[in-house]
Amino acid sequence: MFNKTDISSFNLAELSEYLLKLSEENGIKIEKFRAKQIYGWLNSGVSAFDEMTNISKPIRELLDKNCYIALPQVENKLVSKIDGTVKYLFRLYDGECVESVFMRYEHGNTVCISSQAGCRMGCRFCASTIAGFSRNLTPSEILGQVIAASKDTGERVSNIVMMGIGEPLDNFDNVIKFLELVNSPDGLNIGYRHISLSTCGIVDKILKLSEKNLPITLSISLHSTTQEERERLMPIAKKFGIDELLSACRKYIENGGRRISFEYTMIEGENDSEEDALRLAKLLSGMLCHVNLIPLNTVKGRDYRKSAKTSIQKFISVLEKRGITATVRRRLGSDIDASCGQLRASKIESPAK
Repeated sequence: MFNKTDISSFNLAELSEYLLKLSEENGIKIEKFRAKQIYGWLNSGVSAFDEMTNISKPIRELLDKNCYIALPQVENKLVSKIDGTVKYLFRLYDGECVESVFMRYEHGNTVCISSQAGCRMGCRFCASTIAGFSRNLTPSEILGQVIAASKDTGERVSNIVMMGIGEPLDNFDNVIKFLELVNSPDGLNIGYRHISLSTCGIVDKILKLSEKNLPITLSISLHSTTQEERERLMPIAKKFGIDELLSACRKYIENGGRRISFEYTMIEGENDSEEDALRLAKLLSGMLCHVNLIPLNTVKGRDYRKSAKTSIQKFISVLEKRGITATVRRRLGSDIDASCGQLRASKIESPAK
């Protein structure tokens, strides 16, 4: 497996070039039109080359000898009895596991996907970092989560949220390639405007992403209104200060014109006071943005608790009076702990189960 080519990380042009090379090196004729057929199969959710029924046996055998299909396999699956949300623990080709969540909304189906196996950002309230960081995901492994969830549910995915395990901008090149693949008209053809990428605030990569000028929605995990508190909750803040982060956000907006979504996890007694709301309104004043308030999900091994509903409503009121739009994230899959990281951590703690 490890000395084979990851064929699913190719775009159509790269696949065509690779097949030509494979054909010349092995003396087996592979017509040009086969590339589009094979590309279509890869995006349909096949897990083996033998499933490509309109491809000749010699070509399938050649592909099997030289390539692998990086489609994640379902290791565990939880389905909410409340709203039908599906939480997946996917097993990758080397045994690593990541989580994805399939959610149904009136405007279409959304999949929340992972970009890394584990996370090295160390946010204090997050489950994704508990089991540590193993490795980056390849473009095909990121894409494969979307394909596998769609295949398992039998439903089309129309929206993608990169908010699962890992920090997307810490895996920058592979994430950019994934965005190209998932947006391709020859592939899943999911529009950039239907994709949201969440980052804890790696400033240099935010500026680099801005240069790409992709019309995706950028979501910033802010979670605090002071540098001291943010450093305590999110170690990345020690490298990139809150003022530097917000400056990068303004440059991002200026370059692309798309509003930024600021994620703010509401933690009782930590960041949910009226003073916090006032500081947040001041920090974001004049910026084209939206605040997404997230009631904290309880995480085993963490002592933090979610804010009371009254605190959250008061927080929203303070922001809106100062011209900052804010909403509370609708929590789906509450009976299956649909926030990412907990299934993977349990799997690592109990590998035999």
